[in-house]
Amino acid sequence: MRLLPRRLRLLPRRRGPTRFQRAADGSMTLVEHFQELRSRLLRASLGVLAGFAVGLVVMQEVRLFLSRPYCDVLANLDRLPQEGCRFTQLAPMDVLLLDLKIALGVGLIVSAPVWLYQLWAFVAPGLHRRERRWAYAFVAVATPLFLGGAALAFLVLGRALHFLLGLTGDEVATQLEITRYVSFVVTMMITAGFAFQFPLVVLMLNVTGVASARRLLGWWRVTVFLMFVLAALITPTPEPFTLVVLGLALSSLYFAAVGLAFLNDRRRARRDLYAGLSDDEASPLPEGVEPVAAAEPVPAPEPVPPSGPVARSGPGDRPEPSGPPMPPAPRGFDDMT
Repeated sequence: MRLLPRRLRLLPRRRGPTRFQRAADGSMTLVEHFQELRSRLLRASLGVLAGFAVGLVVMQEVRLFLSRPYCDVLANLDRLPQEGCRFTQLAPMDVLLLDLKIALGVGLIVSAPVWLYQLWAFVAPGLHRRERRWAYAFVAVATPLFLGGAALAFLVLGRALHFLLGLTGDEVATQLEITRYVSFVVTMMITAGFAFQFPLVVLMLNVTGVASARRLLGWWRVTVFLMFVLAALITPTPEPFTLVVLGLALSSLYFAAVGLAFLNDRRRARRDLYAGLSDDEASPLPEGVEPVAAAEPVPAPEPVPPSGPVARSGPGDRPEPSGPPMPPAPRGFDDMT
């Protein structure tokens, strides 16, 4: 027998089902599930720590990037001081804690592929194959929608600040507090990002069969009104520009979701012959049905001849018992007892 090279012999051999297959078929014990959860959490934590290290390097650049709308507004209002755009710090550790929060946020964003994969690897074995496909589609659509909503909120933030700071007169010195300003900007971006997930809710109602595309389109007046109300809740100012931009963006996403719902209903109608029919409506017959021919006549059944009387057997007709003779029955008892 020829021996394999050392390199090939050192390669580990995978024997038996993988951990994913064992978790999917339910053969893993409870202790093994806890051990897998511990390993997943450890890997996700290491990924977040690596992202946090990246955030420590770029945290000051991110803070300057978030303060750019405020500095641009001060320059447009001719209120930019000679020493440049500055903020106010009320406590000695405010900026340090703010930078750490920014670094942690950047670390979560940078390490999102790592900890999201670990979370998915732990949850996926309990899902069906179709549910996994829907989860992939949800993540693929939800991520750009969230980023688009956050970017749009950051772009219109300058208009909101221009309106708010324009309300103060020249006798008021404008200098914002750094932690409140960054919290204001981040809250607005995150809220707009989650608001842009509304089309996914609309598609979910259609995919699960709760509402058809025609019914969703029939709700367009109420939905557009609610979209502008939501935009008014997101924008912190009563000025119309930011509200109109966010309201039109949310309404456009709603109509795009309704268009995808129409495509989904059309695809479903091709597969289901009885789609769109009410319970009281007769189903259509398929075309080209051959007529049913008349059945061949069945002949009448022949009469059964009556049976004759059964002859009574005599004592000589009984078969002789085989074996030893039975003892006589005791007096006072019959053959059964």
